[in-house]
Amino acid sequence: MFGIIEEETLMKKFTTIAMLGTASLALAACGSSDDASNNLEVETVEMPAEEALEPVAEEPVEDTSVAEVEGPPPVDTATAEEAAEAAAGVAEAVEAAEAAEAALAAEAAEAAANIEIE
Repeated sequence: MFGIIEEETLMKKFTTIAMLGTASLALAACGSSDDASNNLEVETVEMPAEEALEPVAEEPVEDTSVAEVEGPPPVDTATAEEAAEAAAGVAEAVEAAEAAEAALAAEAAEAAANIEIE
């Protein structure tokens, strides 16, 4: 008995959905559109393309508002040597920091190995 009631409810829901779908399609088919794009003619679309293909009679003009792009300033020998010395100093500092970190890691590993577990 329970299965028959469930089947009837399912059929009612299906019928309702089918009727709503049919009604919405009927309304869409009977509707009209006042949109201007539906009344568009081919000539109005092709006219701008024909104008774009016409030859250009005017010569290009230089834009004077654009500033000239300057390159980097020239580098002299003294500036290059100062930069090289600074880079060497940074490299030495990095090597010293790495050596100190390695020494601390070795010390921590030795301390961990000496811990007695009771």
